[in-house]
Amino acid sequence: MNGTTALSPWLPTAPCTPGHCGAHPGSAHRRRGAEADRAGAVRAVVRLIAGLGTVLLGLLLALPAGLLPAATRLTLVRYWTRAVVRAFGVHVRYEGAAAPADGPLLVVANHVSWLDVPLIAAVLPGRTVAKSEVRRWPVLGTLAALGGTLFIDREGIMALPGTVRTMAGVLAGGGRVVVFPEGSTWCGRERGRFRPAAFQAALDAGCAVQPVRIDYRPTDAAAYVGADPLGSSLWRVVTTRRLTAVVRLREPLPGALYPDRRALAAAAQRAVASDSAKLPSLSVHQRSRSRSASASSVRTPA
Repeated sequence: MNGTTALSPWLPTAPCTPGHCGAHPGSAHRRRGAEADRAGAVRAVVRLIAGLGTVLLGLLLALPAGLLPAATRLTLVRYWTRAVVRAFGVHVRYEGAAAPADGPLLVVANHVSWLDVPLIAAVLPGRTVAKSEVRRWPVLGTLAALGGTLFIDREGIMALPGTVRTMAGVLAGGGRVVVFPEGSTWCGRERGRFRPAAFQAALDAGCAVQPVRIDYRPTDAAAYVGADPLGSSLWRVVTTRRLTAVVRLREPLPGALYPDRRALAAAAQRAVASDSAKLPSLSVHQRSRSRSASASSVRTPA
């Protein structure tokens, strides 16, 4: 999730910091009268209780949901993650169309906030790759583990090939894997380079890559960077009026068209960074329209 000071030289380091990038737009709040401030505080508390309550509901339902057929379980995940985001007061707009649900897919996105995970799960649920520290988070760590999160030790570069093999195995079995290849959260104004390791899994499994771009307005309220405490980030989100997330689903990239993982990573990064796509918007309450993705690629050596 959020980035911290690099513990190893190979780890990505974002220049974003909580004080600069995650500062709450407090000047607007100070200009409002005392009555408006009280109303805003009450609204924020209600959102916080509703959001945390929805998260806890997911925890209670996680085990029995595991007994359901996979398609039913994924549908429940989509509805639950949409409910979580809305409970915290975030308005969402989806643009574009996801690849068909019946096949392997590596989903890659830029990384700004902890909100990125439920936003993607609401339309493209899959097994998310996350740093191992997430497993120790209260409630959310348990949910992540129950949801099949693939935890990676960011400090141990020797463990990376094993993680890539695990991802490739999930994809080869027809599953979907979600990864944030920038390797750390960035503020949205600053972006990181897509690290190529995860893209080897798509090449090994012969599957397509779905680039996703996530933007927030205002960005400061959603950014979860550096040593920012999760509680502070939650409070910024629930106290911000009209916090909006825009999730743009780009065209899937067939891995067979690219000679190696670096070329595939660079193509995905260009697709995510591009502002040129003009796509029809979808409400968060609608399922994305599926359209035929390119045929699964054959295995291409890196």
